Amino acid sequence: MFKSGFLESLSKVHYTVPLIVFIPTILFFGWKGFQTPGITGLGFTLSIIGGLLFWTLTEYVLHRFVFHFMPSSKWGQRIHFIFHGVHHDYPNDAMRLVMPPSASIPLATLFYLLFYVTIPATYLNSFFAAFLTGYLCYDMFHYAFHHGNFNNPILKRLKQHHMLHHYTDADKGYGVTSILWDIVFGSELKRKAE
Repeated sequence: MFKSGFLESLSKVHYTVPLIVFIPTILFFGWKGFQTPGITGLGFTLSIIGGLLFWTLTEYVLHRFVFHFMPSSKWGQRIHFIFHGVHHDYPNDAMRLVMPPSASIPLATLFYLLFYVTIPATYLNSFFAAFLTGYLCYDMFHYAFHHGNFNNPILKRLKQHHMLHHYTDADKGYGVTSILWDIVFGSELKRKAE
Protein backbone atom coordinates (compact mmCIF):
# COMPACT_ATOMS: atom_id res chain seq x y z
CA MET A 1 0.00 0.00 0.00
CA PHE A 2 2.95 2.32 0.75
CA LYS A 3 6.30 2.64 -1.00
CA SER A 4 7.92 3.28 2.38
CA GLY A 5 8.49 0.12 4.39
CA PHE A 6 8.15 2.15 7.59
CA LEU A 7 4.71 3.52 6.65
CA GLU A 8 3.66 0.08 5.45
CA SER A 9 4.59 -1.40 8.84
CA LEU A 10 2.48 1.25 10.61
CA SER A 11 -0.58 0.22 8.57
CA LYS A 12 -0.46 -3.45 9.60
CA VAL A 13 -0.99 -4.96 13.01
CA HIS A 14 -1.45 -8.40 14.55
CA TYR A 15 -4.87 -8.79 16.17
CA THR A 16 -3.34 -9.23 19.64
CA VAL A 17 -1.73 -5.76 19.70
CA PRO A 18 -4.92 -3.87 20.69
CA LEU A 19 -5.33 -6.34 23.58
CA ILE A 20 -1.80 -5.58 24.80
CA VAL A 21 -2.30 -1.82 24.46
CA PHE A 22 -5.85 -1.38 25.70
CA ILE A 23 -6.49 -4.00 28.41
CA PRO A 24 -4.10 -2.25 30.85
CA THR A 25 -5.61 1.11 29.86
CA ILE A 26 -9.15 -0.15 30.46
CA LEU A 27 -8.18 -1.64 33.82
CA PHE A 28 -6.47 1.61 34.84
CA PHE A 29 -9.43 3.84 33.98
CA GLY A 30 -11.93 1.30 35.35
CA TRP A 31 -10.08 1.22 38.68
CA LYS A 32 -9.83 5.03 38.75
CA GLY A 33 -13.53 5.23 37.96
CA PHE A 34 -14.40 2.83 40.76
CA GLN A 35 -12.25 4.85 43.19
CA THR A 36 -13.60 8.26 42.15
CA PRO A 37 -14.79 10.21 45.21
CA GLY A 38 -18.57 10.56 45.22
CA ILE A 39 -19.36 7.80 42.73
CA THR A 40 -22.10 5.41 43.76
CA GLY A 41 -22.62 1.84 42.62
CA LEU A 42 -25.54 3.01 40.50
CA GLY A 43 -23.53 5.89 39.04
CA PHE A 44 -20.63 3.56 38.21
CA THR A 45 -22.98 1.04 36.57
CA LEU A 46 -24.81 3.69 34.55
CA SER A 47 -21.56 5.26 33.37
CA ILE A 48 -20.38 1.81 32.21
CA ILE A 49 -23.63 1.23 30.32
CA GLY A 50 -23.44 4.76 28.90
CA GLY A 51 -19.85 4.30 27.73
CA LEU A 52 -20.66 1.02 25.99
CA LEU A 53 -23.78 2.43 24.37
CA PHE A 54 -21.93 5.55 23.25
CA TRP A 55 -19.24 3.31 21.72
CA THR A 56 -21.85 1.53 19.58
CA LEU A 57 -23.10 4.90 18.28
CA THR A 58 -19.52 6.08 17.67
CA GLU A 59 -18.71 2.86 15.80
CA TYR A 60 -21.77 3.36 13.58
CA VAL A 61 -21.15 7.06 12.90
CA LEU A 62 -17.44 6.60 12.14
CA HIS A 63 -18.09 3.63 9.85
CA ARG A 64 -20.99 5.23 7.99
CA PHE A 65 -19.97 8.87 7.72
CA VAL A 66 -16.16 8.81 7.94
CA PHE A 67 -14.98 5.44 6.61
CA HIS A 68 -17.60 5.36 3.82
CA PHE A 69 -17.31 9.02 2.85
CA MET A 70 -16.06 9.11 -0.74
CA PRO A 71 -14.05 12.28 -1.45
CA SER A 72 -13.85 13.65 -4.99
CA SER A 73 -10.15 14.61 -5.00
CA LYS A 74 -7.41 12.10 -5.86
CA TRP A 75 -5.66 12.89 -2.58
CA GLY A 76 -8.88 12.37 -0.61
CA GLN A 77 -9.56 9.10 -2.40
CA ARG A 78 -6.07 7.89 -1.50
CA ILE A 79 -6.62 8.76 2.17
CA HIS A 80 -10.00 6.98 2.07
CA PHE A 81 -8.39 3.89 0.56
CA ILE A 82 -5.70 3.85 3.25
CA PHE A 83 -8.24 4.18 6.09
CA HIS A 84 -10.99 1.86 4.88
CA GLY A 85 -11.01 1.14 1.17
CA VAL A 86 -8.18 -1.38 1.46
CA HIS A 87 -10.30 -3.34 3.93
CA HIS A 88 -13.15 -3.61 1.43
CA ASP A 89 -10.77 -4.59 -1.37
CA TYR A 90 -8.99 -7.18 0.80
CA PRO A 91 -11.50 -8.06 3.55
CA ASN A 92 -9.62 -11.12 4.80
CA ASP A 93 -6.16 -9.55 5.12
CA ALA A 94 -5.46 -10.64 8.70
CA MET A 95 -2.97 -7.81 9.26
CA ARG A 96 -5.49 -5.06 8.39
CA LEU A 97 -8.54 -6.11 10.42
CA VAL A 98 -7.79 -4.26 13.66
CA MET A 99 -6.83 -0.63 13.98
CA PRO A 100 -3.08 -0.06 14.35
CA PRO A 101 -1.96 1.80 17.48
CA SER A 102 -0.65 4.59 15.24
CA ALA A 103 -4.34 5.45 14.67
CA SER A 104 -6.15 4.01 17.72
CA ILE A 105 -4.04 5.72 20.41
CA PRO A 106 -4.44 9.26 18.96
CA LEU A 107 -8.18 8.63 18.45
CA ALA A 108 -8.58 7.33 22.00
CA THR A 109 -6.75 10.42 23.29
CA LEU A 110 -9.05 12.74 21.31
CA PHE A 111 -12.13 10.95 22.65
CA TYR A 112 -10.80 11.18 26.22
CA LEU A 113 -10.31 14.94 25.79
CA LEU A 114 -13.84 15.26 24.38
CA PHE A 115 -15.24 13.33 27.33
CA TYR A 116 -13.09 15.35 29.75
CA VAL A 117 -14.85 18.57 28.71
CA THR A 118 -18.36 17.09 28.43
CA ILE A 119 -18.78 14.44 31.15
CA PRO A 120 -18.81 15.19 34.89
CA ALA A 121 -15.54 14.15 36.55
CA THR A 122 -17.36 11.65 38.79
CA TYR A 123 -18.29 9.51 35.76
CA LEU A 124 -15.44 10.30 33.35
CA ASN A 125 -13.05 7.43 34.08
CA SER A 126 -15.62 4.63 34.21
CA PHE A 127 -17.35 5.98 31.09
CA PHE A 128 -14.02 6.08 29.24
CA ALA A 129 -13.08 2.58 30.43
CA ALA A 130 -16.39 1.26 29.06
CA PHE A 131 -15.98 3.19 25.82
CA LEU A 132 -12.52 1.64 25.32
CA THR A 133 -13.95 -1.79 26.18
CA GLY A 134 -16.50 -1.29 23.41
CA TYR A 135 -13.72 -0.34 21.02
CA LEU A 136 -11.64 -3.37 21.99
CA CYS A 137 -14.65 -5.66 21.54
CA TYR A 138 -15.20 -4.07 18.13
CA ASP A 139 -11.61 -4.83 17.07
CA MET A 140 -11.69 -8.41 18.36
CA PHE A 141 -15.14 -9.23 16.99
CA HIS A 142 -14.29 -7.63 13.66
CA TYR A 143 -11.26 -9.87 13.35
CA ALA A 144 -13.26 -12.92 14.45
CA PHE A 145 -16.11 -12.21 12.03
CA HIS A 146 -13.66 -12.34 9.14
CA HIS A 147 -11.79 -15.44 10.35
CA GLY A 148 -14.04 -17.42 12.66
CA ASN A 149 -17.21 -19.47 12.71
CA PHE A 150 -19.77 -19.30 15.47
CA ASN A 151 -22.45 -21.53 16.98
CA ASN A 152 -23.86 -18.77 19.17
CA PRO A 153 -26.94 -17.36 17.37
CA ILE A 154 -26.20 -13.75 18.33
CA LEU A 155 -22.60 -13.91 17.07
CA LYS A 156 -23.75 -15.75 13.93
CA ARG A 157 -26.26 -12.94 13.27
CA LEU A 158 -23.64 -10.23 13.82
CA LYS A 159 -21.18 -12.01 11.52
CA GLN A 160 -23.86 -12.42 8.86
CA HIS A 161 -24.72 -8.71 9.19
CA HIS A 162 -21.10 -7.71 8.67
CA MET A 163 -20.52 -10.12 5.79
CA LEU A 164 -23.62 -8.76 4.03
CA HIS A 165 -22.07 -5.30 4.39
CA HIS A 166 -18.93 -6.56 2.65
CA TYR A 167 -20.39 -8.80 -0.01
CA THR A 168 -23.94 -7.57 -0.68
CA ASP A 169 -24.33 -3.84 0.01
CA ALA A 170 -21.50 -1.68 1.38
CA ASP A 171 -23.98 1.20 1.75
CA LYS A 172 -25.85 -0.55 4.57
CA GLY A 173 -25.00 -2.54 7.67
CA TYR A 174 -22.49 -0.20 9.32
CA GLY A 175 -22.70 -1.67 12.81
CA VAL A 176 -20.18 -4.39 13.63
CA THR A 177 -20.67 -5.09 17.34
CA SER A 178 -24.32 -4.04 17.30
CA ILE A 179 -27.06 -3.68 14.70
CA LEU A 180 -29.00 -1.28 16.97
CA TRP A 181 -28.11 1.90 15.09
CA ASP A 182 -28.64 0.26 11.69
CA ILE A 183 -32.19 -0.48 12.85
CA VAL A 184 -32.66 3.03 14.30
CA PHE A 185 -31.34 4.79 11.17
CA GLY A 186 -32.82 2.39 8.59
CA SER A 187 -29.54 1.00 7.27
CA GLU A 188 -30.09 -2.61 8.37
CA LEU A 189 -29.35 -5.32 5.84
CA LYS A 190 -31.95 -8.00 5.32
CA ARG A 191 -30.90 -11.49 4.26
CA LYS A 192 -32.66 -12.52 1.09
CA ALA A 193 -34.94 -15.52 1.35
CA GLU A 194 -33.16 -18.78 0.52
